[in-house]
Amino acid sequence: MATPSGAHADHSEALGINPVWHVDTARLRMRPVGWHDLPDLVALKADPRAYALMLGGIRTKVQTAEELGAEVAAWGRLGFGIWAIRGRHTGVFLGVTGLEERPDGRGIALRFALWAEVRGSGLAREAAGAALRYGHEQAGLTRIVAVARADNFASRMVLGSIGMIEREHFVRAEVPMLVYESVFHDA
Repeated sequence: MATPSGAHADHSEALGINPVWHVDTARLRMRPVGWHDLPDLVALKADPRAYALMLGGIRTKVQTAEELGAEVAAWGRLGFGIWAIRGRHTGVFLGVTGLEERPDGRGIALRFALWAEVRGSGLAREAAGAALRYGHEQAGLTRIVAVARADNFASRMVLGSIGMIEREHFVRAEVPMLVYESVFHDA
């Protein structure tokens, strides 16, 4: 797997990261992104197999560092944001998932990107589903959207499998895009 730093210890509590923001699943450990994640984020966001289809496309090291600063601040301001995804038992960096305000005003969006080498293993579904549940149940978000290219069947399958429903479509740079939505109704 093309991961520069491999496994490392979980330093989030020592760095003052609120443990309420931690999410663990059967196979994953998700922690808010921090500066210690920068080498992994630079590698992921520069990999066209992982990031070419993301809004804004692949990133430079400078762009990744600027985004990381905003992502760290978002956790403190909003109580939600982007997580680094690591193997629960290995600590190996696998990708990112999380919740961010979309720049086009469509709302808070679920995002995810994982190394190409782990595709097909169900890890994207596991991480995205955990992020969606956190958004509704912990962060109190009533509505969460996700946007996928119409031809990105893998992402569309993940979004459908975690209960998101296709609601609308639009065209961006001549590419058909689909908007998925999850609305939480408190029982």
